Amino acid sequence: MINFLDKYFPNVVALGWGGDAGWGTSIFQTLYMTFWSAIFGGILGLIFGLLLILTKPEGILANKVVYNIVDKVVSIFRAVPFIILLAFVAPLTQAIVGTQIGMKAALVPLTLGVFPFFARQVQVALESVDTGKVEAAQALGASVSDIIFDVYLKESRSELARVSTVTLISLIGLTAMAGAVGAGGLGNTAIAYGYNRFDNDVTLVATILVLILVLIVQVVGDYVAKRLNHQER
Repeated sequence: MINFLDKYFPNVVALGWGGDAGWGTSIFQTLYMTFWSAIFGGILGLIFGLLLILTKPEGILANKVVYNIVDKVVSIFRAVPFIILLAFVAPLTQAIVGTQIGMKAALVPLTLGVFPFFARQVQVALESVDTGKVEAAQALGASVSDIIFDVYLKESRSELARVSTVTLISLIGLTAMAGAVGAGGLGNTAIAYGYNRFDNDVTLVATILVLILVLIVQVVGDYVAKRLNHQER
């Protein structure tokens, strides 16, 4: 096995497991950026998605001004290409993290890059909730928080699991571009140590590892969504 790797994947072996460019380091960097960006971006996206549903003209907290502001913020951030967003939010990244390069610095643009996408996904998921159930909850005197947690989020949890899976997969793709700010990761390994050096074996292995990560997220996400769907029934 070792002889096979040395013969057909010499550059992959040369990178090793540890060190600044090792495979273990790259995998950790990708998982780190994906996890924390998913947490922060997920929270922001959920808040904005809920605001879009609650403050829309026929929402339970209808407010045209708030709705238009939230809608425009989400639309603007979705329209900005991520590679440009990296540079645009650099001063904000410096103020929050204290640096503009590295894994932690990448969390700021990654969070701002993924939250509008997730907010729209959440909006669509929550709109699938039967309005009759919302009206029934209001008629029974349910509070806004009760309607949010016991109606909107509870009734759409299966769909929310599905859109969260799609968002995570999209986020993994964004981490590949985070290498532009020295964040590392498998995407950076594929470009910096594979493509730029014409080491096709490195590019191939890095791509396969990203695909494996995406496949794991997809399988787990589908399983969770199906379980939640059965529970709803």
